[in-house]
Amino acid sequence: MIKHLIGDLTLRLTIWFLLTSDLSVANIIIGIIIALILPRGYPSRETFKDWLQMLGKIIMAIPQAYMEAVEIIIRPHQHEDVILERVQPKRSPKLVFLDIFLITFTPKTIVKKYNQDGYYEVHRVRRRASNS
Repeated sequence: MIKHLIGDLTLRLTIWFLLTSDLSVANIIIGIIIALILPRGYPSRETFKDWLQMLGKIIMAIPQAYMEAVEIIIRPHQHEDVILERVQPKRSPKLVFLDIFLITFTPKTIVKKYNQDGYYEVHRVRRRASNS
């Protein structure tokens, strides 16, 4: 129970700080208050292994985002499409949120829609049109 509460609070504060990019005392206090008053979800079924994999994806997404931004500046991308990306089976709502956050974090992609059928609709920009 305490582990779940601490993990939940840590996730909410991390997202708050990523969104606000402000580590001032006032913003930390506001973040803690918001994290505490947001409603609690049901106990999730993700495992420690799932969280470690997500942490690895987050670490890899940061340099990828910078590389994609530079690439778009140097060589503009003129083509776009929408693809369907399959959601891993039995994904908890927290991990689905982080998947969507990571896809949208990189400059070339954004999640348009999450379907309960088990996939994301992802809009992406590319340098060249595909042949298919």
